[in-house]
Amino acid sequence: MLRYPPGSLVILTGLPGAGKTTLLQRLYGLHGAESLPVTVGTVVVIDSVQSRQHWYGRLDWAPNPLRRAVVFATHLSRIRQALTRGHSVIAHNRGCAPYVLRGFAWLARRHSTTFHLLLLDAPAEAALAGQRARGRVVAAKTFARHQRRWDSLVTRVKTGDPAPAAGAQIVDRAEAALLEAILFDEARTGARPTGGNRHPSG
Repeated sequence: MLRYPPGSLVILTGLPGAGKTTLLQRLYGLHGAESLPVTVGTVVVIDSVQSRQHWYGRLDWAPNPLRRAVVFATHLSRIRQALTRGHSVIAHNRGCAPYVLRGFAWLARRHSTTFHLLLLDAPAEAALAGQRARGRVVAAKTFARHQRRWDSLVTRVKTGDPAPAAGAQIVDRAEAALLEAILFDEARTGARPTGGNRHPSG
């Protein structure tokens, strides 16, 4: 299992189709049709799919870039609200552009908490297969951009540089399948997952 300090912001990221939503569904009992964040104990689970579901059918008039922007703004607003209320937050976010990560770091500082990255590392072929399985395939140009940013982030984290996060943990799909829980507790508040590809421990 993985442990984080109470009140932390943990962003689960990875290539589109890597299995991020599947992991959250398994760990937190989500069914995939939620349109609002789900609270499990003191933890708020926020998947970008929830914001997409919230706006489903209500923005058909808008061009795709505007729809994506509205969904992302809703997703960010929900993360901010949960942090404002003092909750621990685990949130899915497929984008890992530097400006996006800096935004999450700023948000965590604003709420006097720590920002951590949980990177679900899947080969590009597996991520593409995951996209096809869910019936939503990212355009080739967009996926290539995601892959470049992802490769850069993973390389940095493996060298021990999780910035702008306080810590970062890399798990591959096999390790993610063995992960039993993500806990936010007092037991190891001083232990921050940092760079490197370490196996989840129980």
